[in-house]
Amino acid sequence: MFRNQYDTDVTTWSPAGRLFQVEYAMEAVKQGSAAIGLRSKTHVVLACVNKSQSELSSHQRKIFKVDDHIGVAIAGLTADGRVLSRYMRNECINYAFTYESSLPVGRLVVQLADKAQVKLAALWGRAGVQECLYLEIQPLDLKLKLSCSLVLKKCPTESGFESHIDFFCVCTQRSWKRPYGVGLLVGGLDESGAHLYYNCPSGNYFEYQAFAIGSRSQAAKTYLERKFETFDGSSKDELIKHALFAIKETLQGEKLKSSVCTVSVVGVGEPFYTLDQQVVQELINSFEIVEEEGPAAEEEAEAAPEQDAPAPDQAPSDQAAAAPMEE
Repeated sequence: MFRNQYDTDVTTWSPAGRLFQVEYAMEAVKQGSAAIGLRSKTHVVLACVNKSQSELSSHQRKIFKVDDHIGVAIAGLTADGRVLSRYMRNECINYAFTYESSLPVGRLVVQLADKAQVKLAALWGRAGVQECLYLEIQPLDLKLKLSCSLVLKKCPTESGFESHIDFFCVCTQRSWKRPYGVGLLVGGLDESGAHLYYNCPSGNYFEYQAFAIGSRSQAAKTYLERKFETFDGSSKDELIKHALFAIKETLQGEKLKSSVCTVSVVGVGEPFYTLDQQVVQELINSFEIVEEEGPAAEEEAEAAPEQDAPAPDQAPSDQAAAAPMEE
């Protein structure tokens, strides 16, 4: 059985129980430029690599502000990332308008994961039964396609009734839909503390202490796995330092400069903001100086005992040499 027999659309299961179109969307995340997130008890830092198509073009934004307490870094198809970040922004605005408080990070992540599975929309319009049967709402000048799953509800009002049509367009359960080809690192702060989540195109989501996605992200994951135990009690500057070192691991030989990376921070008493390139470059320069001084000090410490040790062909002390002469 060949793989391409089961990857023509997203609704076809392979005999091994796999949806290849969803896996292809997850591969699109791996092809995007790297994005990194890490958190402590009080802060969340998001960082990404700025990759341009050519030397003549500028890079596309990879980090978006959702609300004062939430930000998102993306890897994969940037167009899908913009759509999802706009959706998250609207959800935060609607929640704040309704409840006069900030939307919890975990609830937003769940809604985002559900959107990867189901696109839900409700259209309200005044229409007659015959118009609804023809799937046409004249006042809104909208025509619904027969391909959508429709639920018609008749709601009485003073002037007659209002037709409530819910239609569901399921991204991973309809052959004419495609999964979102983008992975999102959602970092935020709420009443329960700092949070960092990863949303997958498959609709799954996971909470992490630190994580990296995108191309060459494995090198950054290796660095974060070595250091993550210290993140919980780290300060903001220490988190930024670790984020820059993790970004440097993904460059594989390229020099780390402020023009190739973006760093954003959200924390207690600090709304979400992005660091200026000049500030990032100053931090990179200071970290490089410390990094250069570290190996130099270790080499000097290793050379000192070697100088104190006697040479192999050195003569013994005067007393030891005089002992045979007295005999």
